Amino acid sequence: MTKRSVADLKKGERAVIKSFTDRPMSLKLLEMGCLPGSEIRLDAVAPFGDPICVNIGGFYSLSLRLNEAATIIIE
Repeated sequence: MTKRSVADLKKGERAVIKSFTDRPMSLKLLEMGCLPGSEIRLDAVAPFGDPICVNIGGFYSLSLRLNEAATIIIE
């Protein structure tokens, strides 16, 4: 089974944050509320595919670059 990341989500798709692949980036993401166990939903994608807008836990939206989103492992 391959690991999926937030960068693999389709618009409107939901997932649960499982872990991170990049330690320095994970600290930044944790500070922004991307906590393991939180639901994440892809809300919007920029015209050229980068950045993306995700909703965290149904409470707020966060804009991420694809390289940042690729470090968030989901289940």
